[in-house]
Amino acid sequence: MPPVVRLGLERVLEEQSAVLRGQRLALLCNPTSVDRELRHAADLFAQHGLQLKVLFGPEHGVRGDAQDMIATEGGTDPLTGVPVWSLYGSDAASLAPRPEMLRGIDALVFDIQGVGSRYYTYIWTLILAMKVCAQLGIQVVVLDRPNPLGGEEADVEGPLVRSGFESFVGLYPVATRHGLTPAEEARYVNEEHGVGAELVIVKMEGWRRSLHFEQTQLPWVLPSPNMPTVDTAFVYPGMCLCEGTELSEGRGSTRPFEIAGAPFVDGWKLQAALEALELPGARFRPLVFRPTFHKFAGQPCGGVQIHVTDRRRFKSLRTGVAFLHEVRRLWPTEFKWRYRTYEFVRDKPAIDLLAGSSALREQIERGAPLAEIVDSWRADEEMFRKRRRKYLLYD
Repeated sequence: MPPVVRLGLERVLEEQSAVLRGQRLALLCNPTSVDRELRHAADLFAQHGLQLKVLFGPEHGVRGDAQDMIATEGGTDPLTGVPVWSLYGSDAASLAPRPEMLRGIDALVFDIQGVGSRYYTYIWTLILAMKVCAQLGIQVVVLDRPNPLGGEEADVEGPLVRSGFESFVGLYPVATRHGLTPAEEARYVNEEHGVGAELVIVKMEGWRRSLHFEQTQLPWVLPSPNMPTVDTAFVYPGMCLCEGTELSEGRGSTRPFEIAGAPFVDGWKLQAALEALELPGARFRPLVFRPTFHKFAGQPCGGVQIHVTDRRRFKSLRTGVAFLHEVRRLWPTEFKWRYRTYEFVRDKPAIDLLAGSSALREQIERGAPLAEIVDSWRADEEMFRKRRRKYLLYD
């Protein structure tokens, strides 16, 4: 049996309390900021006599009750009585803390579970906060947590973000599936891209790069409202691309991102096309679903559910691209990219921000073979594997 993983949160309170003791603290957190007994970091800080002065909430809020791209508000946390500042408001300026929000703070602590994909905005909230803290001389403490998808070199997948396509789903050139823990990603961006924050890392104990989340013996807490299971996290690096289209990514269903489609899609025809590609580690089941909210709310949608049969072999981004590629090939008139404002960007289609450039959209539009699209990522993947090695904290 794999070793029990002890979180950075648990280690800082039990072994390394000097890192936080005597400092006036801000805590950047959400519902995942719990120990293995499901006790929240804010409550644990109070129990250990630490000076918690303010809470910062990322997208979805401190308590995780807001849907995607919905502005959240500050106020006072009802459970702790601590002031709350929102870092996801109504414009791009709201994504970073203003200096007055950090007045009187000695250290900002980050303790949030990621899902192993560049799109997930929590790490970019941390990076923006690190930039402000670097200017103000405030220390940043990252309490590390597992990458639920593992972190071996074979787990790296996808292209890097190109200049001009930076956004809140990719502020710096990081691979789509990066194989890094939150602390490793913070180290990587801090040093590779000159953020300059005074970064203190509290490592986990017992985590190995080959572990998937269930093997850590830690409880899974929804990192966001539409990330209910570890299975969801595995398909997310690929199926989040549906956010860049007018296809439903399954929000409003009980299996978001695992289920996707649209009213015009024939799920049986799509299933046959996807199965013919023999994508590794995945099978596809045709279905009809009716989203309760978001795209096509209340309408019957044809589509498929992705069943991951072998996580070691499964390539999430390749599978997500195959899904878009086949839907567009089968229904070229009905398929549409999404051109509405996405993560506060108005002048570029959402798919370009998610993919990190216009290349993927252009490849799908001209009907490039899936193998050609995947091959176009190889150089970026190898470059990222090499660059990230010096920042890895675990064997």
